[in-house]
Amino acid sequence: MSGIQESIIIRTVVRIMVPFIALFALYVIIHGASGPGGGFQGGVIFGAAIILYAMIYGIEDGKKIISDKVNRILSSTGLVLYAGTGLLCMVFGGKFLQYNAVPLFPNPAETAAILMDVVEVGIGITVLAVMVSLFFDISPPETEDDEMFPEEVEQ
Repeated sequence: MSGIQESIIIRTVVRIMVPFIALFALYVIIHGASGPGGGFQGGVIFGAAIILYAMIYGIEDGKKIISDKVNRILSSTGLVLYAGTGLLCMVFGGKFLQYNAVPLFPNPAETAAILMDVVEVGIGITVLAVMVSLFFDISPPETEDDEMFPEEVEQ
């Protein structure tokens, strides 16, 4: 572990802040249908919260929050939400993501608002899963330096 990972202050601040960062990410995702933000931005914020936790507490502890299996499930779920909403619109005679074609509520504006939120959540979940997956894939394994590079230790 590096010095910053061992700092009790940094670890405490990260442990306190990560839930608030995740809550803000959910706000950005849901608010994105009617204002600035959206699924991509919220997914990036949510992914950054998990990556921050993994950077301070270690990759293994980060993988306890989102394991590879959960990450694959989240990736698939986000895609199913997005594509399923578009296909649902097409089943009811509209174009892909033409929300007002779905007779979910009597008022087409209400239907469009609900389906936009579903699409934004799907995008956010997918972006979160891809970011976390990329981080874990490119992160070096957690071992001691002399175990990783024995030839440099001998010199």
